[in-house]
Amino acid sequence: MQAASRKIAHAFWESKDSGIIILSKDWRSTTSLPPLLLGPRELRFRRLERLSPERSGRYCRYFRRKNSWYFTIQSQRYPELLDRKVRVFLGGDFNGWGDAIGQSQWELLPDTDAAETTYELRVPLKLLPRAKVSQFKFVTEDGVWLDAPESAPNRVYAQDGVCNFVFNPDQSGKHIFRFESPAGYEPVGNEKIIWTDGLVVEVHELPHTQFLTMASSGLPMGAEVRRGRTTFRLFAPRAKSVAVGYGTKPDGTDFSKHALQCSDAVSWELEVAEDLSGSYYWFYVDGDNSEGTAHFDGSFPVLDPYAKACLGHRGPGIVVSPERLQKSPSQFQGPAWHDMVIMEAHIRDLACHAPIELTARERMGYAGVRKWLKAEASYLREIGVNTIELQPIQEFDNRAPEDYHWGYMTVNYFSPESSYAQSPESASQVEEFKALVRDFHDEGMALILDVVYNHVGEPNHLLFIDKFYYFHTDEANDLVNWSGCGNDLRCDTPMARRLIVESLKHLVEVYDVDGFRFDLAELIGIEVLREIEKELKAIKPTLVLIAEPWSFRGHIQDELRETGFASWNDGFRESMAKYICGNGNQEGIAYFLSGSPSTSRFVAQSINYTESHDDYCWLDRITERPKHDGSNPTVLDRRRTHLMAAVLFASLGVPMISAGQDFLRSKRGIHNTYQRGDLNALDYNQRLMYAGTHAYFSAWIRFRLSSEGEALRYNGGLRDGYMQFYHVDGSSAVLASYNHDRSRNVPRLLFGVNPHFEYASIECEMVGDLKFVQIADHERFDPAGLKVACIPLGEGRVHLPPLSCGLWIVQG
Repeated sequence: MQAASRKIAHAFWESKDSGIIILSKDWRSTTSLPPLLLGPRELRFRRLERLSPERSGRYCRYFRRKNSWYFTIQSQRYPELLDRKVRVFLGGDFNGWGDAIGQSQWELLPDTDAAETTYELRVPLKLLPRAKVSQFKFVTEDGVWLDAPESAPNRVYAQDGVCNFVFNPDQSGKHIFRFESPAGYEPVGNEKIIWTDGLVVEVHELPHTQFLTMASSGLPMGAEVRRGRTTFRLFAPRAKSVAVGYGTKPDGTDFSKHALQCSDAVSWELEVAEDLSGSYYWFYVDGDNSEGTAHFDGSFPVLDPYAKACLGHRGPGIVVSPERLQKSPSQFQGPAWHDMVIMEAHIRDLACHAPIELTARERMGYAGVRKWLKAEASYLREIGVNTIELQPIQEFDNRAPEDYHWGYMTVNYFSPESSYAQSPESASQVEEFKALVRDFHDEGMALILDVVYNHVGEPNHLLFIDKFYYFHTDEANDLVNWSGCGNDLRCDTPMARRLIVESLKHLVEVYDVDGFRFDLAELIGIEVLREIEKELKAIKPTLVLIAEPWSFRGHIQDELRETGFASWNDGFRESMAKYICGNGNQEGIAYFLSGSPSTSRFVAQSINYTESHDDYCWLDRITERPKHDGSNPTVLDRRRTHLMAAVLFASLGVPMISAGQDFLRSKRGIHNTYQRGDLNALDYNQRLMYAGTHAYFSAWIRFRLSSEGEALRYNGGLRDGYMQFYHVDGSSAVLASYNHDRSRNVPRLLFGVNPHFEYASIECEMVGDLKFVQIADHERFDPAGLKVACIPLGEGRVHLPPLSCGLWIVQG
């Protein structure tokens, strides 16, 4: 049956005995109900009733009443609307989208004075297409488009992964029905909604998976030791049996196997009358694999998703005593977001070639980084950053402890990576990672963890617990792969959400980490990200939350704008590589120096970077050498790196560098080095070979963090007039004035950059009226002022030499 001729558009369970049926068109009769039955036995519903148009509007965000269309949203769904000063408008195909902003005829108004209320707009019929399907969305007066949630039945993907609502005149609010199943009926998993009117018989699957994905439990999960007893508990809603094997040998040769009992219809548990701290264990989960929605195997050892420590990617889990998992007695207070300078780094990259005495084992993990951090002339202290972002340290799927891995294939969310520990068989990773975090804090550095909650590594232990509950599948029940890693976690089910949130809370409460960067956060979803923000900031209000806002499916940077998340700014990365090579434009450089204002609600939401672990490193991206191999950089490569550093640290927002970027790190043109420890390990000899570049980065960082550089650390939404730009025709060279309007009681700054091979003489009315002290150019940085070879300025102009930059403190 073609989609256009279908009678039923959607059907799903709301609860154990009720659900929603959404028809493809209005049911216009007021005296009869649609010919709907509950299959496969064609049972009559105990109750079938049409929702009111207003109630239908809660699902579709619009409905018709008499001679008008009404569009509606709930303020509690969008926290930004709880501020009654925010105005919101309807934009769509029918009114030019953003052109509707500011027009009263398209403004939604609140029904009451309460913070949590309904916003509604009445639109005359003549203003909307009568026989045409169109798309729409809601937008604030500041141009922030409110997201269309996944639960909306009329949600559709538009271009570039953006989601909109569909407006269909044939669905005016008379097309949604609620059913109640027959008295005493228990869903068994094969239910259908059947339309039969004598002419047409249509069968629409009522997926048991809709019911399954609402399953949850409030019981504690994992291995819990209390008062000399150990309780094992696992959420497995469709399992037919669950067992646990535990013992004292990590290979499982002495394990005794014990059956768990189903305790609340979805969870399984066993209480053992002894303290099993230090024991090893696996779960074994069996069930029915029909329909391809499950992947049970009763012989497969499943690593407990709640294990607080484990021994490798296959397990086993380790029972950790509660004394070792005490909450941190105090919280470290890191720098404010707008004061952060971040370095992204990898545990083994930092320690592998550290120029201090370390054992081979120490060079593989936490212990080596700790000693290198504390050593004289420590690179991490010397560079001057105040925030470290570590690539993943949650247990991942390196095949052997010595194998190098970036860590983006997580197998357990609670356990610190065991291969980085000195004695992983005794779960020393717990104490070692605690100590590492404490050492960073002692040096005044905040610690952010890169975390991966969009997919999991191999073996996929959650797959053996419940495939459909934990993973997105297509119509053939195959795993969906928008992550590019073979599986996409279904993050919005109650227990997946709980697993994510509780593991993050564990890392904050036990280890006192200061923030998280979420890999491919688009796949986690805006709803779950909002819950994460709410739950974590209740524990640590200063927590840093950063999203990689894209996936292969789409991009959510606009939706994140109204949250407390910052976003990696990939536009900055791509544009800077072009700009520094002379291929940019005036509008682009001004936009990025201003903190990318259209995609950030407050300036520190933009994490500006030109290199991360992924893709080509900076030098290999811009090098003159063939095949992107910057291992022997040219003079021009080095000069362009200095210009990039100056632009990066002079841009409003939060700057982030990659470890080694400051001494011209190259990966020899290799695009993806996720298992190339030989290429990723930092060669600290380069810090000596390119000491000038290293010192240049460090000087910029220290100036940015000083009181003299405070104009570069903007807090809040950017004020009009704070920045002023000066250009010259035919060139992307720029002068940027900071605190131009003197709105802040901090020193004014002037920054200029010219990425071209020709001089740029730029008019600037400030020059001549005020005194300027040049403190930096493309090679030097002296906060006391450069004494020789200063960039000429006078008579209302600044004369920027080719491939140059300059920074001035404005006096007067």
